[in-house]
Amino acid sequence: MSSGVHSCRTIFISDIHLGTRGCQAELLLSFIKSFQAETIYLVGDIVDCWALRRGWYWPQSHNDVVQKLLRQARKGVKVVYIPGNHDEAFRDYCGTHFGGVEVKLDDIHEAADGKRYLVTHGDAFDGVVLYAKWLAVLGDWSYNLAIRLNTYVARIRARLGMPYWSLSAFLKTKVKNAVKFIDNYETTVADEARRRKVDGVICGHIHHAEIKEFDGITYVNDGDWVESCTAVIERHDGKLEIVRWTDRIAESFAEKRQAAKPDKAPHAA
Repeated sequence: MSSGVHSCRTIFISDIHLGTRGCQAELLLSFIKSFQAETIYLVGDIVDCWALRRGWYWPQSHNDVVQKLLRQARKGVKVVYIPGNHDEAFRDYCGTHFGGVEVKLDDIHEAADGKRYLVTHGDAFDGVVLYAKWLAVLGDWSYNLAIRLNTYVARIRARLGMPYWSLSAFLKTKVKNAVKFIDNYETTVADEARRRKVDGVICGHIHHAEIKEFDGITYVNDGDWVESCTAVIERHDGKLEIVRWTDRIAESFAEKRQAAKPDKAPHAA
């Protein structure tokens, strides 16, 4: 990872889950400091109101994330907040601004290359959230247990000098039902983009970063900042790219370690 601030046109971030122990706030802060954009989309589940109702957890790093985003808005960056299911209370404020941040139910983003994307959190296309909220809450409880285990694993790996790795994300990819749910979700969201007559959709919700094509519709998921620590950026030419931040950090760490090694010059005979 090269040093300095990287310029891009737009940043898409979702599923930060501020207010939970699984939130990787410090990693997110380092990402935000490393990228400068004209527009930032906060694509839902930024604050986890479900978790905060169960018990208050709000360390300084979570406050720093909020302050950093508000500071971006004050500097003239367009910041759009599209609430998700975990922060659905903010949907009551759609159409308003606070601290320079615009709250919207969803949005149509026009990229630099002229392509138009529906930007939505995506929970409206999740049948569990829509029709069996009790099951969603139960699933959330189980997920939080996995995230707690994730936190312990991350601490152990950090002490051993190993990069961040998500146990919960690994388990999710190994469960057939979860994989099937992800496939169904992607298809359903892409169908909504087609119905809205746009070129693609940019969403979050399922914590699985992906860019793929569905019969001419570009499906983009920006991932999360609990498991994968990913975001999507739009370059100045309109191209969309997934940034896997922990991979970037691991590459930077490896480069620094390599640079710090003393040169082994051959000894003179």
